Amino acid sequence: MKITFPYMGSPYMYEKLFTLLGHEVITPPRPSQKTVDYGVKYSPEFACFPLKVILGTYLEALEMGADTIVTSGGNGPCRAGYYGEAQKKILKNMGYDVEFIIFDEPKKDIKTFMDNVKKIKGKNSWGKVLKVAKIVYDMAKSMDKVEKIVEVKRAYECNRGEFTRAWHEIMEEYRKIESSEDVRRVEKEAIERLNSIKVCEVPEEEKIRIGIVGEIYVVMEPSINGNIEEVLNTYGAEVERSHYISEWIDFNLIPLPSYKEKEHQILKKGEKYIEIIIGGHAKQSVGAIIDFMDRGFDGVIHLKPFGCLPELITESAINKIKREYDYPILTLSIDEQMAIANTLTRIEAFLDVIRLKKRKKRIVR
Repeated sequence: MKITFPYMGSPYMYEKLFTLLGHEVITPPRPSQKTVDYGVKYSPEFACFPLKVILGTYLEALEMGADTIVTSGGNGPCRAGYYGEAQKKILKNMGYDVEFIIFDEPKKDIKTFMDNVKKIKGKNSWGKVLKVAKIVYDMAKSMDKVEKIVEVKRAYECNRGEFTRAWHEIMEEYRKIESSEDVRRVEKEAIERLNSIKVCEVPEEEKIRIGIVGEIYVVMEPSINGNIEEVLNTYGAEVERSHYISEWIDFNLIPLPSYKEKEHQILKKGEKYIEIIIGGHAKQSVGAIIDFMDRGFDGVIHLKPFGCLPELITESAINKIKREYDYPILTLSIDEQMAIANTLTRIEAFLDVIRLKKRKKRIVR
């Protein structure tokens, strides 16, 4: 098998999983305009934007020689649950003979889940599979930990670009790991390096903290959301996302209640506005907004793919939250027509509103 996968966030964790299991891996290129053009050309016009980008990613990987696509399924009535089947039919109609291995949550169909695991397992022993899974899980946890440091400290860097360059080089070091010991070493060296980068002092009362919520793909993949985390950092705002891959693994793949506690807390916070799981990450998005607000974040940016039904419902709940709490929330719709200049203007205005609110609070005190 020549395995490929969707490009979302850092691809090195997925690459490492299959490489350590002895598979030939075709790592897809970072999504570009070519990727988007491919996906838009061959996808249904009103398909969700992530489906289009992921299809474009698959086409590029297939051109590079991939013959097997490993991906995850969806949750609830969200159309993401049909991505795999829809993309399989599109690629078949285009003449591609490609195998799809689609992982849904184990609790939905444990037999199919285990059958897929066996395909990936190959001739490896179960002991080897568990060892590799542990290494990759440690890698995911570690990379998320280091990335969270970048998302905060980059807002105050004295020399623009230092943290971004360091983060890219750190990711390349993670790409070389072969064991959990390597993960710990790279993490230690990464944190030391980040702590050595000069940052400018900013009074605590002037610091801005922004949460990012929304559909998981557009939140986690900077190439299609306009590098929004880096943009916000450049404007002097700390950032934290509602989605990190290690937390997704905790909630969806590890069958232990303690690993699901954080997600359940987020869902509970969203119940006032969305009572049931309606698919995608709608309820999680609303709960995450309340969580960011409870933790003292100054505002939230909500990212939604154009036409995403769950996130449209989130948007209606957001209007209630804004009225109820007078809390700054900016919704940005992401698709192939997204205008970067317009988006930057809206972000600048959003941050200006937050600064004004903070200034008024200081005056009142």
